Amino acid sequence: MTTEERRAAVLARLKKAKSPLSGTKLAREFGVSRQIIVGDISILRAEGAKIYATPRGYFVPESEGTEGLLVSFICRHSRDEMEQELLAFVDNGGEVLDVIVEHPVYGPLKADLLLTSRRDVKNFLTKMQKCEAAPISIVTGGIHVHTVRVPDEEALEAIKEELEKLGVLEETGV
Repeated sequence: MTTEERRAAVLARLKKAKSPLSGTKLAREFGVSRQIIVGDISILRAEGAKIYATPRGYFVPESEGTEGLLVSFICRHSRDEMEQELLAFVDNGGEVLDVIVEHPVYGPLKADLLLTSRRDVKNFLTKMQKCEAAPISIVTGGIHVHTVRVPDEEALEAIKEELEKLGVLEETGV
């Protein structure tokens, strides 16, 4: 199998998958190292493939999902408040698509999260703790932006109220 054939096969496998696939799992399936898969994913993305990386693995969305509102929430909090912030989104019907920070040198840095439930939040935080990873907002003193899909205005208002109550909301924008 050529490199191009493997990349096409990886993309096809991700499109058929019902849940995210880890780089390690894909590496085993294709008989290459995880680093080769990481490189393949990067090249496929550069070629325009919509491949998301989450704490659970890579996946290709079935559709871009046009239902609901896309809202940006600018927040600031300490690492200890991260769980409460994320739960405020998912407990009120929001889907946390990503987190973005504005690095002073590199410009915007974005990480796909795709958190839709308490379980997703728990898994994300467990992985952060296990890897001893710092949130990317460390470079901005805790300021970051979440893109969140909400089903309706009622959910949007509930999220805003809870984030304000927690004291982490700086600003919102639809």
